[in-house]
Amino acid sequence: MSDYKAFRVDLADKIAHVQINRPEKVNAMNADFWREIIEIFRWVDATDAVRVVVLSGAGKHFSSGIDLMLLASVGAQLGKDVGRNADALRRKILELQASFNAVDNCRKPVLAAIQGYCIGGAIDLVSACDMRYSTADAQFSIKEIDMGMAADVGTLQRLPRIIGDGMMRELAFTGRSIDGTEAARIGLVNRTYASQEALLDGVMGIAAEIASKSPVAVRGTKEMIRYMRDHRVDDGLEYIATWNAAMLQSEDLRLAMTAHMSKQKPEFAD
Repeated sequence: MSDYKAFRVDLADKIAHVQINRPEKVNAMNADFWREIIEIFRWVDATDAVRVVVLSGAGKHFSSGIDLMLLASVGAQLGKDVGRNADALRRKILELQASFNAVDNCRKPVLAAIQGYCIGGAIDLVSACDMRYSTADAQFSIKEIDMGMAADVGTLQRLPRIIGDGMMRELAFTGRSIDGTEAARIGLVNRTYASQEALLDGVMGIAAEIASKSPVAVRGTKEMIRYMRDHRVDDGLEYIATWNAAMLQSEDLRLAMTAHMSKQKPEFAD
């Protein structure tokens, strides 16, 4: 692991805790954030000792979204030629999208632990995670509409599959804020906790349970779930048949069945 400017990364008990670490700036997403998150998730993918990721934010808030100074610096680079400006903006947007695609494409499950503000770009980020958990008083808002723009880093593409199209449209068109309790009711978060401490303890407990499972089975399950977002049922059935034709030969299957029959806890290789 490297030293990061926008993150703190720890690995313990096969769980990588990736923490946005700019609490004095409400964990706003600056240039370092967008670059480093790709590096971090590339490391997660390549490191067999990592089986699960917990993504959190240091301090009182998860994240206030994209750093406005970053937006200002992008604007300052634009010139008078509309065509060249459009090309530069498109490349910058695709660059930012790649940062959260790295989270979405990660082979390992990613669990978001959210407290305080989860606004704008932070919604894009948690939408790319596998599961989301929050404090009851967390505040969620698709804030881009109030900045005169459409969210462009993944919210509008991923959130309908999480909370449904109608609710996503309401939140995207109005920009209204919802708390953790409503977020749980609409399915944005799996469950809520009374405090930030209870949140992190709870999410780490869920991560530990996942980490105890066969990593081959976990990665296969995530791959199938991701595949089914863009394919028909028959395509998915064909894919899992081909996938498991190889993966069912893993030693993990024998270990799991033996442990189940003997009522013991299996220990799987990384």
